[in-house]
Amino acid sequence: MQTRRNFLKALTLSASIAAIGMPMGAHAADTIKVGILHSLSGTMAISETALKNVALMTIEEINAKGGVMGKKLEPVVVDPASNWPLFAEKARQLISQDKVAAVFGCWTSVSRKSVNPVFKELNGLLFYPVQYEGEELEKNVFYTGAAPNQQAIPAVEYLMSEEGGGAKRFVLLGTDYVYPRTTNKILRAFLKSKGVAEADIMEEYTPFGHSDYQTIIANIKKFASAGKKTAVISTINGDSNVPFYKELGNAGLKATDVPVVAFSVGEEELRGVDTKPLVGHLAAWNYFMSVKNPENDAFIKKYKAWAKKNGVPNADTVVTNDPMEATYVGIYMWKQAVEKAKSTDTDKVIAALGGQTFKAPSGFTLTMDKTNHHLHKPVFIGEVRGDGQFDVVWKTKEPIRAQPWSPFIPGNEGKQGL
Repeated sequence: MQTRRNFLKALTLSASIAAIGMPMGAHAADTIKVGILHSLSGTMAISETALKNVALMTIEEINAKGGVMGKKLEPVVVDPASNWPLFAEKARQLISQDKVAAVFGCWTSVSRKSVNPVFKELNGLLFYPVQYEGEELEKNVFYTGAAPNQQAIPAVEYLMSEEGGGAKRFVLLGTDYVYPRTTNKILRAFLKSKGVAEADIMEEYTPFGHSDYQTIIANIKKFASAGKKTAVISTINGDSNVPFYKELGNAGLKATDVPVVAFSVGEEELRGVDTKPLVGHLAAWNYFMSVKNPENDAFIKKYKAWAKKNGVPNADTVVTNDPMEATYVGIYMWKQAVEKAKSTDTDKVIAALGGQTFKAPSGFTLTMDKTNHHLHKPVFIGEVRGDGQFDVVWKTKEPIRAQPWSPFIPGNEGKQGL
């Protein structure tokens, strides 16, 4: 009789566990799986590998402090290998098979657009940590990188200002995919609104992995010889930045003659380049490693120690950059939202994310907007130094609210949140 009673108790307990979706194995219930979806091979590995590294560092740091709701985070790392359709396949695997609570990943907009339908269909949660072109707002995505009004527009305004050199002609040079083309569509409309003539705008694109910039640099020099101050706005992505900047140096195109402002080049991409000929060229971001404040000092120290401990190649020279900071902030905001919601349920976490704040390595307290899933972010313009770091030459006084729908795109009037 006692044996039968115990058996019935066990059966009831099993049914209860199954009903609330808890795994039978106790060890599985003790962790929360999170996905890391970054290219660790192919043309984008130069940029994305560091984001995987900083995500693992952040997860390790959270686990050392007790995890999330008393459970350790368990990272599931996949490599979509700079293959845009493979991003969607790997995202589906993470959500359906690995049962991750959230995914931190993607760099290019084409990879993000590849996975968006998967996150919508399966009601997953993606944190996207890189500047992008806007013109998108997904319920299942939180954008911790910059919208155009938090990077591209302020950078061009700076170039046009007396302080930034008073540029009158502009070269829009990018990798041939959605982010550069849409950003440049916005910038063309912005420049025309400021009285810049069509003849004073040159636009050119190269494929992913492009390596021969000799002809393009020659064309830029010719375009700049018209007598008006010329600037280059670069949306080149991935490892193509290395040959572009090398050719810029070889051609002797100095920042005093034709300044280049980059939206996808930071400290990580410049590690493989002799930056001495590039001194004075610019990048626009929402964070630089060279920013001085206690939060950033701690962030850099932690990452350097993690890299050394985990055998990251050239660990002594690792750097931090803007998308790494955005990854770090995104993971902590997700943690805070889970703890507020007391659940990893996607809809509950989405509801809890709006209004979350975090004191970021940039030195600013960042806020997740309650209506548009974007961070309010400061803007920095940095000049390249001889050591591959950046001197901040201009910054906003406070974080700027994102405009996902650019006012320079017709039809966006009145568009705000979801």
